[in-house]
Amino acid sequence: MKKILTVLLLLSFGSMQAQNDTIWRNGGLFNFNFNQANFYQWAGGNNNSLALNGLVSVFSKYKKGSWSWDNTGDFALGAIKQGDGGELRKSDDRIDINSKLGYDIGNKLYFSLLGGFRTQFTEGFVFNQDNSRNRISNLLAPAYALASIGIDYKPNADFTLFLSPVTSRTLIVMDDQLSQVGAFGVKPGETILAEFGAYMTTKYKKNLMENVMLSLKLDLFSNYLDNPQNVDVNLELLFAFKINKFLQASISSTLLYDDNTQVPVQLDNGDYRQGKGVQLKNVIGIGLAYKIQGFKTAKK
Repeated sequence: MKKILTVLLLLSFGSMQAQNDTIWRNGGLFNFNFNQANFYQWAGGNNNSLALNGLVSVFSKYKKGSWSWDNTGDFALGAIKQGDGGELRKSDDRIDINSKLGYDIGNKLYFSLLGGFRTQFTEGFVFNQDNSRNRISNLLAPAYALASIGIDYKPNADFTLFLSPVTSRTLIVMDDQLSQVGAFGVKPGETILAEFGAYMTTKYKKNLMENVMLSLKLDLFSNYLDNPQNVDVNLELLFAFKINKFLQASISSTLLYDDNTQVPVQLDNGDYRQGKGVQLKNVIGIGLAYKIQGFKTAKK
């Protein structure tokens, strides 16, 4: 009986000590894709091409007792050049930073505060048939800053669902030319558009089999102040195939709809006009990839 009580005391002490542990998990993925095609006297016709894409995806997660703090950052930039006289054109450009602080209220639910910031690195253009171009985006044009309070459901390490009826989203257009024409929904000449509404975000990441990973992210936002029935959508789907320690192939799709954003709609003559619509991007790549992950436990 004495031995059993001793074991129970030791287990209880170990459990209490674990609750006081401060746990950090840090890591990231660094990916670089390169594609080149050269032709010489090719009977079937030719169009030399060069494509470069880089991605850095990092995370830092904190856990102590009932508190959790998750931070992520995704940074991507890519360009493609076609033909000997062609210019380098952007194929990918993204800055996406998110932070979520949560307190465990039981039943796998967390009361959470969420903040996010999204923009791009460089200018974006549409190109007409006569090779003229129109600038339609830039650094901080647009940018989206989000602050939200809600409930986060985390049944396991693979899935999370965050729901908020109280969300502030600020659209920023820090480009004089674009703000003057009211790009992305701001009033002409202004640089800020404040929105208030409901927000939902869910993430799912799962190893489907050895060396095959699925990642899914869906964001929905409804603006109470302007056409709340027109829901903004951001859907990201990724399949990653690990070849070896340093090589990885991937297939990704991104679907966007923002009720305030004017997208380039192609006309019958090949030129473009601005209008509302769905944005879709599909990328297939293979290249160098390196994954790092750290784990640290600091006892109080």
